[in-house]
Amino acid sequence: MVSSSHEAMHRIFQHDPGLFSRVTHFLGIDLPRPIGATALPTDLTEASPVERRVDTLLRFETAERGPFLLAVEAQGKKDPDKPASWAYYVSYLWTKYRLPTALLVVCQDHATAKWAQRAVTSGPPELPTLTLRPVVAGPHNMPVITDPDEARADLVLASLAAITHAAEPVVNAILKALSTALSDAPEDIAAPIVEFTAHGLGNRPARHLWRNLVAVDLSFYKSYISEEIRDEGREQGREQGREQGRAQQGAQDVLLVLEQRGLDIPDGVRTRITECGDPEVLRHWLARAVTASSAEAVFESE
Repeated sequence: MVSSSHEAMHRIFQHDPGLFSRVTHFLGIDLPRPIGATALPTDLTEASPVERRVDTLLRFETAERGPFLLAVEAQGKKDPDKPASWAYYVSYLWTKYRLPTALLVVCQDHATAKWAQRAVTSGPPELPTLTLRPVVAGPHNMPVITDPDEARADLVLASLAAITHAAEPVVNAILKALSTALSDAPEDIAAPIVEFTAHGLGNRPARHLWRNLVAVDLSFYKSYISEEIRDEGREQGREQGREQGRAQQGAQDVLLVLEQRGLDIPDGVRTRITECGDPEVLRHWLARAVTASSAEAVFESE
């Protein structure tokens, strides 16, 4: 099953194709700035029953060199079969559209990024023939944006910075800067950034921080994230209520057994039993109350 972080790593380029130009700045690649971009169909399936789909496919227009294609692949881990698939994507797109075709691989850990950026050839060393050299964006080269003003200047890049550093300790500072920057952004601009960031973080611990930041810094924002937080809060409240109810009933049971056995219950013992909020402890006390020689003996082993 495709993970939410996988989808966010490439769909963010569909949301803002111009992000690619800003990313290449950090990769040290000098490309003409596109004057237009179009999302193309991602289905690369041929007449044969083998289905092949690139994650995101964009067509860029430039004034200096004309159009070119960009295939964006999100890669969560090393996969020995991927280089051959990527080579197929590039050669197929080049054949189909007759346009220069580039490949960008987005990763979230150093090991996968290092693996993905290796040059891979289709032939023996003496006859390399077709060589694949993906451009890789990951925690090793994406900016660490911890200044709210810097994040505010390019919200989409700041979101990608958080996504690519999702497993790094610095992600917390990036998320705080991004949430601050989004707090004064129009909701139609903030909404997709919040969603991309949440999906891109996946199930990593940083996701919980982001949810809390959204709930506090972006309290105006209505989304599935904020609704999840509210639903969880309501459920936690209901569970706490049920827990308190079980504790109250448990305390009454302990006192009832002691009273039925005719044992004297000092005020201190009664208070300790009624103020206990742990149903498990009260169950232990209830079991002891059946045979205890005095009310105080209920706590003897403690």
